[in-house]
Amino acid sequence: MQPSIWQIVIIGALVLILFGRGRISEMMGDVGKGIKSFKQGISEEEKSSENPQRIDSKPTDINAETTTRSDKTAG
Repeated sequence: MQPSIWQIVIIGALVLILFGRGRISEMMGDVGKGIKSFKQGISEEEKSSENPQRIDSKPTDINAETTTRSDKTAG
């Protein structure tokens, strides 16, 4: 069952009464800011992946002492 045009009009009127015109426009502005921020984040991520930073590090020497295991048996 699909809503008729009158049901949609009544729901729209109730939303306007409950939230008011200013509140709805404020919410839509917040949604727009969120979308804009999301797009900026995506574009910054793409830019950072295009120019990877080179990390120069000194090579580390790993000198492990070799150990031998000697089993002593009680005799």
